[in-house]
Amino acid sequence: MSYENKLSSPYYIDMDARVRKVQEAMKARGLSAYIGSRPRTLSWLLDAFCPWRSYIVVPASGDPTVFTFIVDSTRLADETWLPRDNVRAYAPMGGQDQVSVLQSFIEDELGLSRGRIGLETGISVYTPEGNLTKYEWDALAAALPGFELVNAHELVDALQLIKEPGVVERFRKASLIVDEGQKAARAALEGGGWKGMTETVIAGIGALAMRKAGSLSEWNFAGLNEISSGYRTALGACTPPTNREFQAGDPLMLDFHSLYGLCMGDYSHNYLIGPTTPVLRRHADNFVDLVDTVLKAYRSGRTPSDMAALMMERAEALGCADFCYPGCEHGIGMWGDEWRIGATLDGPFPYWTDPDHVYQEGEMLICAMQYAAPDDKVGFRYENVIRINRNDCEWMSKTPLAIEEIA
Repeated sequence: MSYENKLSSPYYIDMDARVRKVQEAMKARGLSAYIGSRPRTLSWLLDAFCPWRSYIVVPASGDPTVFTFIVDSTRLADETWLPRDNVRAYAPMGGQDQVSVLQSFIEDELGLSRGRIGLETGISVYTPEGNLTKYEWDALAAALPGFELVNAHELVDALQLIKEPGVVERFRKASLIVDEGQKAARAALEGGGWKGMTETVIAGIGALAMRKAGSLSEWNFAGLNEISSGYRTALGACTPPTNREFQAGDPLMLDFHSLYGLCMGDYSHNYLIGPTTPVLRRHADNFVDLVDTVLKAYRSGRTPSDMAALMMERAEALGCADFCYPGCEHGIGMWGDEWRIGATLDGPFPYWTDPDHVYQEGEMLICAMQYAAPDDKVGFRYENVIRINRNDCEWMSKTPLAIEEIA
């Protein structure tokens, strides 16, 4: 078994305590069992990378059991803290499909014939959110007719809000790894190194440096590391790298990601490839001013809506409000927990970020700001993992906030 989670490690997570907290919340909701299907739930309860469609069953007491695709079950059993017998496979064979194995486990092994089962469903802007499909819900309802199925994922989401010390340390480590990628990229670009270089090549240079520093992955969802140059910097907040060659006068955005202990480092740094123009320099200075204003304002007691208002007020003063996206953060947690802020469903936009969520000390998010002036063929992005403190926030990546000109 390769899994390591020593109490003496700064990255330690008490997995038994996590399970107990879920079971306490289940009891309060009157749930006999809970079936998690989202990557964020699987990561949080397994402390292991689980990319295939999987279902983790949390009983009223005792360890959870996870069911994953047969091609990956042996690897997962080796990398999680659960006993090997608690990592099961499903397969396209009679009685071994997903619904059949869940039905058999709940009825035969847990000995349940009725009760309430918590499931995870909803809507998301994030394609691999992992919510149950209508087919899965209907199939489980037909296979378990004595049970009431209820959507209960906010139970887990609430427990994930405040990050344990070991999780914070994993994010700190992942963020410092990203800094190594940014250093390697800067060294490769300087002194005319950018000439003839493409977005994909600089992405690879950063990725190699981060792997050497201990990263296990990049961001699987949006093309690993996101790079944009020239007019592409103004195309929005998702820019997988292309084979476009850098040109003199280009703006350049490097959005690097690392993964350490299922926690992601995420830092975006911007450059102007010389010779630049007064127009691009003014846009760059405005963006740095905006990011600095926002970072200095984060603290407990703030909300997403008042942070956005603060940002837009400053943008109006600078005369650049038309170029700003209306928001300055997104959620973050262990792998799969990468978008939503808040945990309740009673906000004005269910399943979206709750604009009135009040940040608490110990929460983490990604300060994520986007600026786009397409007519001037320029845009900038800033992302950095932050921890909310009582009176300020901690910036996890230490790469200085600046938009520099490189020759």
